[in-house]
Amino acid sequence: MKYDHILIRYGELALKGRNQRTFINQLQNNIRHQLMDFPEVQVKKTQGRMFILLNGEDPEPIIEKCRRIFGIHSLSLAVKVDNELEIINETVLKTLLDHPSGTTFKVEVRRANKEFPIQSQEMNQKLGAHLLKNSTGYTVDVHDPDVIIKVEIRVEATYITSSVIEGAGGLPVKTAGKTLLMLSGGIDSPVAGYLAMKRGVEIEAVHFHSPPYTSERAKQKVIDLAKELMTFGHQVKIHIVPFTELQQAIFKEIPEAYAMTVMRRMMMRISEAICEKEGILSITIGESLGQVASQTMESMNAINEVTNYPILRPLVAMDKSEIINISKDIGTYDISIRPYEDCCTVFVPKSPKTRPRRDKVNQFEAKMDYKQLLGTAVEESKLIKVNDHKNEEDAFKDLL
Repeated sequence: MKYDHILIRYGELALKGRNQRTFINQLQNNIRHQLMDFPEVQVKKTQGRMFILLNGEDPEPIIEKCRRIFGIHSLSLAVKVDNELEIINETVLKTLLDHPSGTTFKVEVRRANKEFPIQSQEMNQKLGAHLLKNSTGYTVDVHDPDVIIKVEIRVEATYITSSVIEGAGGLPVKTAGKTLLMLSGGIDSPVAGYLAMKRGVEIEAVHFHSPPYTSERAKQKVIDLAKELMTFGHQVKIHIVPFTELQQAIFKEIPEAYAMTVMRRMMMRISEAICEKEGILSITIGESLGQVASQTMESMNAINEVTNYPILRPLVAMDKSEIINISKDIGTYDISIRPYEDCCTVFVPKSPKTRPRRDKVNQFEAKMDYKQLLGTAVEESKLIKVNDHKNEEDAFKDLL
């Protein structure tokens, strides 16, 4: 069977009311962006559906791309035919025979074109009778069939499908504003970025780099993680912040138990400054409540004090095993476990305070002249633009 279309189903987008057009247009743009390497492909939309015209392209790599695009509820390979019963009968039979391993089938007709002369239920019966008469070894099973043949009779044509492939769901990226993802290089933060993107958020990233304590390979981990996240959306910009001097000053001048809390507060201040500069509306962190010392309720309270920006914590109620499973599913796990440490794991106090007090933190910070170091870190930050049309050498040129 030669399929000429891929049918896209919106799912949640159908409930968006007056804003629906905005969401669907963005989804169409996102699909076109991800399919730029397939020049013959066209992405078109009609009322309630979107279609990819294959124009001779192999559908399998296109389906794999589409499965990672947020806003797609499901998709199916489809054949487009004229709204004529004889042609529909012929194509439905070919579709069934394309599943030789199946023994039972069910036909589901959706008659969106109300001017088509045969109603849905009657059409189900006609197509089912035609299949039974012209095939051998198949029976009807309306409860648990091996093959479900779906027939959508629309105004412009009829579309016939026989399998449903699950999509990524969620909302199209770029429909819910932009966030700054604190991307450390570990397991949690890329998963947090992925989940934020699933709700339509566009991400930029910030990474705190502390040479010589952290290596270029640690930075490369972050670039590779951004590349994986990019496959769910668009280009990802990474702000590389030189953090060595500020981090050394913190661990020299702040009592050891509070050094981690102060370090996280400095990161938050720098992230806020980047947000203000770039017009970003929130900060996303890969924190899970109670996972480590800096992720207790008291720590979050103390760290959040330094910013009025919304802090998104998509992982806050997740177990580590849940986070790991998602990271494996989205392709970031093997990158995250590369043995190259980031600044948060290099400078770890032996006994970090798990219940830091705001008044104590402010007291310690008041004795530290950190503002100049903070400003320098922001000013000397470098930008890497990671996209699917740039190789690694090009990405590093952005740092020069």
